[in-house]
Amino acid sequence: MSWDPSIYLAFDNERTRPAIELAARVALQAPRVVVDLGCGPGNSTAVLAQRWPAARFVGVDNSAEMLAAARKTALNAEWQQADLANWAARELVPVIFSNAAYQWIDGHGAIFPRLLSMLEPKGVLALQMPRNFEAPSHVLLRETAAAGPWAPRVTRLHRPKPVLEPAEYYAMLSSHASSLDIWETEYLQALDGEDAVFKWVSGTALVPYRNALEDTERDAFLNAYRERLSRAYPRQANGKTLFPFKRIFIVARR
Repeated sequence: MSWDPSIYLAFDNERTRPAIELAARVALQAPRVVVDLGCGPGNSTAVLAQRWPAARFVGVDNSAEMLAAARKTALNAEWQQADLANWAARELVPVIFSNAAYQWIDGHGAIFPRLLSMLEPKGVLALQMPRNFEAPSHVLLRETAAAGPWAPRVTRLHRPKPVLEPAEYYAMLSSHASSLDIWETEYLQALDGEDAVFKWVSGTALVPYRNALEDTERDAFLNAYRERLSRAYPRQANGKTLFPFKRIFIVARR
């Protein structure tokens, strides 16, 4: 997929806040290496650098566009382009961190225990993923995709439940971890600007649908989806648009 870092970072504060809260729950004082899987344009890596300024950082992403933006930052990190489904550490590391990346990748039951095995003894795997796939933003995306002439090109992109229930992750990881903390948070995001929810999903969930269509058909699809979103998420009297957003957090110590 082709990603646009500027669109993604239009809501930098809201996208970065979960990374800050996840990093704060990693109870290691001075890890020598911290790996950021799905680092994007480097916003989550910057959080990690502030948390552990003496560490060596490795940022991994599958998007050349995102990594190009990360390399323009002042962060002292090694940037790697790789498929997160198959990435492997070159050595055992103290921290593997991922903020909002693995919702794009299937097979968590194999991937997450494998990531735990790449940690040093007492090392920590810290993951955060959106779990809002039954929210109107995503339901309406699937409905719009199925309701027009573009359906043959985009309905194959549906991933109605890419992130599991918390109890399923506990069952998946509890036998591999010496301690395991799993929780959910639903943020009531108050977004600024016109078509705020449409602009939000334009940087994430909408990307594969937009990339699958061309020109006029793409415009018709996007306009139809935008109209549905505007009815589901009306702008408040103060100009804000309320966008509830649920995320799951996992902190597993080897």
